[in-house]
Amino acid sequence: MDIPTLTDRQIQILKHIIEEYIQSGEPVGSETLDKKYNLGVSPATIRNEMVILTQQGYLEQLHTSSGRAPTPVALKFYIRQLMQEKSLSVAEEVDVKSKIWDYRNEAGKLLREATRILAQKTDSIAIAITQHGDVYHAGYANILDVPEFFDIDVTKTVLSILDDGRQLKVIFEKAYSDDPIHILLGDDFDIEFMQPCGIVYTKFTMGSYGEGTLGVIGPSRLNYPYIIPVIRYFGRLISEVTQEW
Repeated sequence: MDIPTLTDRQIQILKHIIEEYIQSGEPVGSETLDKKYNLGVSPATIRNEMVILTQQGYLEQLHTSSGRAPTPVALKFYIRQLMQEKSLSVAEEVDVKSKIWDYRNEAGKLLREATRILAQKTDSIAIAITQHGDVYHAGYANILDVPEFFDIDVTKTVLSILDDGRQLKVIFEKAYSDDPIHILLGDDFDIEFMQPCGIVYTKFTMGSYGEGTLGVIGPSRLNYPYIIPVIRYFGRLISEVTQEW
């Protein structure tokens, strides 16, 4: 798919819409943008730009609301070019490392603790899977307050995937880049009812134990500026504390 070129104003509007949507989960209207951000143009101009962004595949209209929500194409554009990462503080990194360090000699306990802390940090479901097919997950309760998971079919699909190591492996093998962080959204899944979901994951190595995958699953509007650096850190940390295995 050819990505249409956006003007600076369209990029600015799109960025604000995506960040509002990540925070609220609600379609964003021109009135919200006009009141909250000094865009220097009239609400009518904002509306016109939103119509163009919709025609170009970056926004979609949900329900009968006049507001718009970002599409997976828009979210990927945001992740690649617009967002600013919010890395863990040194204190947070030290805290995470100290909790995981105690389990550095046993794979099962290490990954159970890593997923527990990752779920806590990201308010998502955290998943880890080893080369041998062992699956660890934590944070189921985190999705119960998320509107995307009020749809029982979406929740049932996610939970059944988490129970099936083979299906998880197939999903994680969809990575097609050398980037250490991989993101799946919308049509990437080829699974009915997974359209509202997003997965961010990375690979790690556990010495001679082999390679594994660690990530989170939640709504497609995950807090990417925070979650991406957190997952990158967790992946590096697991590789680091198990390098002598």
